[in-house]
Amino acid sequence: MKNAIVVFNAGSTSLKFGAYAVDAGEALPLLCVGRIDSMQGDPHFVVNNADGKPMDSHEWGEGHTVDHKAALHFVITWLEANLDNTKVVAAGHRVVLGGERYETPVLINGDVLDYLDSLVVMEPSHQPYNVDGARAFAEAFPGLPQVACFDTSFHRTMPQVAQTYALPKNVRDAGVCHWGFHGISYDYISRQVPKFAPAARRVIVAHLGGGASMCALLDGRSVETTMGFGALSGLPMATRPGDVPPGALLYLLRSKQFDDTSLEKMLYERAGLLGLSGISGDMRVLQNSADARAVAALEYFSYAMMKYIGAYTAVLGGLDALVFTAGIGENSVQVRAALCAKLGWLNVKLDEKANAAGGPCISASDSAVSVWVIPTDEELMIAQHTLALIQH
Repeated sequence: MKNAIVVFNAGSTSLKFGAYAVDAGEALPLLCVGRIDSMQGDPHFVVNNADGKPMDSHEWGEGHTVDHKAALHFVITWLEANLDNTKVVAAGHRVVLGGERYETPVLINGDVLDYLDSLVVMEPSHQPYNVDGARAFAEAFPGLPQVACFDTSFHRTMPQVAQTYALPKNVRDAGVCHWGFHGISYDYISRQVPKFAPAARRVIVAHLGGGASMCALLDGRSVETTMGFGALSGLPMATRPGDVPPGALLYLLRSKQFDDTSLEKMLYERAGLLGLSGISGDMRVLQNSADARAVAALEYFSYAMMKYIGAYTAVLGGLDALVFTAGIGENSVQVRAALCAKLGWLNVKLDEKANAAGGPCISASDSAVSVWVIPTDEELMIAQHTLALIQH
């Protein structure tokens, strides 16, 4: 009998998962990856093997609904029935916010879930669904251990000055601080950089996807990151704005153009590259468009990244390596070239052929800063943390 760890990422109407074998040493080979989408109206299940080839699919039919508990039960049952002699022994969950209590991954119990649930008001776009998924799993499989891995944990190494906002103490005590996100991805990349650039101590990582951020690493530890209290600030994203002056948001509320609910919806769903272009938040669509609005949105994206690289190079006292990761970072030749073209002041020199080929090293031999494309693997990072905790 083979043991497996399943990693879950629960969303509002979806459940993503990956299964990893735990009997093969520290490698944790991927067994399969899949998802259940449209859980509240047209649920459907798909799963692929480690090579990306389809293994199975299932549809409940339009008009049906599947809650998290039923979806989790379906996935675990499918895994144990379809992966030969495999038994699920633990689950790992991506949870956005760990708050002040959890600075490292933690074994989940009722008290843990109650605390994480109390943080929903801070991060309402992902946190409630992450917590609901873990709670539903505990109800469906009470005997199986669960581990929560937090996107905020990796950034708790930031200096206190970088975690602090200039606000009254009672406000800061209420949890208003610079949390930072995408930490599971940065955790993984921090462990990969020494394999490619062992001498690089001062590194900036650009995690560029539908959600986008950057992180400054010193000796593999986070010292600054662009996302702040929530997942709206920093770089512009597919539908989220990045940095917006607080005064502008207060103005929109005072002038009754928005209330708090409609303002939040606009900031999460209609801003960013979509808001700038009026065309799409999808980088692929914008890159293939000759529309001047698409061109302007792409220029804004690279401009924002350039500003943060300038600031983070100052924080680090110099820069040894720049890393691109996540969907856009790993796949967009154009985005990588546009940013590197703005970094001549750092003597960054791009190797155009290497960039077109996707790296891993895309800088010229005489570039003062090495530039890399390193794929991230958040699910594997969660599986590794889960294994470490259940074996402890």
